[in-house]
Amino acid sequence: MSIRDKAASPPQEELGIAQYLAEHPDFFARHHGLLERLKLPHVTGGQTVSLVERQVSVLQEKNRSLDRRLHELVEVARSNTTLSEKVHTLAIRLLAAADTGSVLGALESGLREDFGASQAVVVLFHNTSEIVQRTATRFLRWIDRADPELKPFATFIHQARPRCGRIRDVQRDFLFPGDAEGIASVALVPLGSACDIGILAIGSRDSSRFNPTMSTDFLARIGELAGAALAASRSRAELLRAAP
Repeated sequence: MSIRDKAASPPQEELGIAQYLAEHPDFFARHHGLLERLKLPHVTGGQTVSLVERQVSVLQEKNRSLDRRLHELVEVARSNTTLSEKVHTLAIRLLAAADTGSVLGALESGLREDFGASQAVVVLFHNTSEIVQRTATRFLRWIDRADPELKPFATFIHQARPRCGRIRDVQRDFLFPGDAEGIASVALVPLGSACDIGILAIGSRDSSRFNPTMSTDFLARIGELAGAALAASRSRAELLRAAP
């Protein structure tokens, strides 16, 4: 141990006193006079304060810290409640959709009207010519799963988990052609297990709107709902085609 370490370390006697006081929290209750005689330097000034005043100050700061934390938790709870209500509304929209075209329309209007997502696109992978009219829109894209244009998304498709943050230029140009320069952050959401149906991408001009540290629970629910609705509409379409 260096001389500096020795100087910084409290003497053994002090450690013993600290341990004794920790084991006997009622010590000062039995020795009232000591509380009035003990003086401590003020945290933000040079003056001294009594031990009681210092304890009150510490408790007040702890109380303010707890108040701030409680306020943060209440705000998170309110935000989660609002998001839950919006996801519920989206689920109702999707349940009311009779076919794949209606599902996509319900998803687009729900994202735009309830979630404020004006920049969103669905990229479908499977048999799109059979389940939806092949009319290109700003919201709907279709592509063969083996198409080389999907190579930049290979890791995301393999992991099949929502991802938020900035994306590569080639990904942004594919998802938002014509609007790519204005997209600062993106949420990528898998549709279906292992992205077997496709990808939902939501873009924002705010670079902090979708960031890697944010929770993706609600995005995952939206993806599961949309994927299930699209899969169900596809099954209905196949049954109708197979009917005599």
